[in-house]
Amino acid sequence: MSEASSNGYKSGSRLERVLRAGHFAVTGELGPPQGAEANVIREKAKLLKGLVDAVNITDNQTAIVRMSSIGAGTLLVQEGLEPIIQMTCRDRNRLAIQSDLLGAYALGMRNLLCLTGDHQSFGNHPTAKNVHDIDSIQLVKMVVDMRDKACFQCGDEIKETPPRFFVGAAANPFGDPFEFRPYRLAKKVKAGADFIQTQLIYNVERFAKFMEKVRELGLHQQVYILAGVGPVKSPGMARYMRDQVAGLDVPDEIVDRMTRATDGIDESDKKGRRDAWRNEGIQITIDLIQQIREIEGVVGVHIMAIEWEEAIRPIVEGAGLLPRPEPA
Repeated sequence: MSEASSNGYKSGSRLERVLRAGHFAVTGELGPPQGAEANVIREKAKLLKGLVDAVNITDNQTAIVRMSSIGAGTLLVQEGLEPIIQMTCRDRNRLAIQSDLLGAYALGMRNLLCLTGDHQSFGNHPTAKNVHDIDSIQLVKMVVDMRDKACFQCGDEIKETPPRFFVGAAANPFGDPFEFRPYRLAKKVKAGADFIQTQLIYNVERFAKFMEKVRELGLHQQVYILAGVGPVKSPGMARYMRDQVAGLDVPDEIVDRMTRATDGIDESDKKGRRDAWRNEGIQITIDLIQQIREIEGVVGVHIMAIEWEEAIRPIVEGAGLLPRPEPA
């Protein structure tokens, strides 16, 4: 993790400065609306400001049409928050990706998360044609070359200002086969990723085993790793994530804690039960963060509370992550 990219430029990213200064980073996530109302972004921004170092803007998450990550990110910049725009390989070929990234940088974006993208069959246009002109590892390499070599993927020179993004990628510590996941991460590091955000972590013991192999490979010294966490809202949600969502590892203990949260609350008291579940979901997230912080090689957390941005403040406060640093 060099002080600057090879051409001598820094990205200008606040998140990068926080990490380089050795602070424990906190990023959040914001889901754009299924409409063109800018105030939706502005209102969500108010819930996150001062609590996180940067905010992920999802790119048609779960293959459902939403306001673009770049458009929403521009609104976030106007509100004084730093976006991490997400870019998927599902919807664009390499021409469109590079063009959009030039525009995003010109509009003030400084962080980028490179993703494959959820399959279109999960979304509201299941017969849409996916693109996948390049994969997420090739995307990382392409963006790093745009920044460090000032050239497009074809080799042509970028005129004037290259997009100097702080480049991120995703990792799923629990995908099958489990033993392969650190090597998959190594490919993204070799491609030039500056930071990694992981899939949601509920099984800390198993994540610690993943990180053991990461350290054996020396990857923790080459890339910033932010562990993904997120609150569950109900026992039903916890069970669904445990039983139905591929790539997640939700221990029975999490489901049991959510179930016991309403002990002594009458079933007719729907609000009381809902509040108890949500409070327990927040406390579980706080407990996970405190455990994850003790794992060598983890330098931050990525809190995913999409459509529940109100949960960010009690989580960050409860985990002792305030105030956020102001790096030079």
